[in-house]
Amino acid sequence: MILDDIVRNTALRIREPEESGEKMTPLSLKEAILSVQGRHAVIAEIKFSSPSAGKIRERTDPGKIAEEYQNGGCAAISVLTEPDYFGGRPDDIAVVKNAVSLPVLRKDFITDLRQIEETRALGADAVLLIAGLLGGRTGEFVSAARRAGLEPLVEVHTPAEAELARASGAELIGINNRDLRTMEVIRGTTAALAGPLRNAGRIVVSMSGIRGPEDIRRTAPHADAFLAGTVLMSADDPKMVLEELVCA
Repeated sequence: MILDDIVRNTALRIREPEESGEKMTPLSLKEAILSVQGRHAVIAEIKFSSPSAGKIRERTDPGKIAEEYQNGGCAAISVLTEPDYFGGRPDDIAVVKNAVSLPVLRKDFITDLRQIEETRALGADAVLLIAGLLGGRTGEFVSAARRAGLEPLVEVHTPAEAELARASGAELIGINNRDLRTMEVIRGTTAALAGPLRNAGRIVVSMSGIRGPEDIRRTAPHADAFLAGTVLMSADDPKMVLEELVCA
C-alpha cells in the first residue's frame, strides 16, 4: 500500500532537529483564512508529483511558484516536503518563506514528535497532522505543535477521524476528500463531515479533488477554505487558475 510505503520511508528521514537561528514570529493560518472577505480563501499547494497523478510538472524554484500564488490572491501556501512521492524537500519551506509574506503550511507525514520541532526549525507557520495516521495520539501532537509555536491543521476523512480532530481541540480541521489508503476521491466527503465540526466552531478546510471553480462553488456552503494543488501545479498559468478559484 502506497501510504504504508510513504510512512516507512518518512521514518527513515527523521533526525533530531538542528538548532536554528532566531525564529520569526509565526503567521496565523487561521487569521489568514478568516480575513478573506468577498472571495474564497484558497491555500495554494506546491507539489511536483503525487501518488495519484504521477509527475505533475518539472521541479522548478518553489519560491517563484509561491510568488505567482501570492499574486493570484491565495490566503496561504502549502508546501509538501515529502521527497519520494511528492517531489518535495524540507528546505523548500525556507525558500517559500523568503519569497512571500503569507502563512506557510508544512505538509508531510508527521508521526514522530521530532518532526514537530523540525517543522518549526524549518520556518513553517503551520503543520498538517493526519488523524488517520496518529489515531489516539492526535491530541498529543496538536498540543506539541502549539507548544512549538505552530498552528495544527488536522486532516480527517471519516466520522471517527473527525471526532478525534474535534476532541483534540484543533481549531483548523481539513476534510480530505481523498481516501489516503485507496487514493479514491469522494467529493461529497466535505459536505458529509463538515456540519458537526462547523457547529462546534471549527474552521473547515476542504482538501483534494478541486478541478475548477465549480468544485469551489459546490463545496462553499460546507467549508471555510479550500486547499488546491494539482489543478494549480499542472496549469500553464497557475496564477490565472488560482484567480478563478478565489473568485469562483
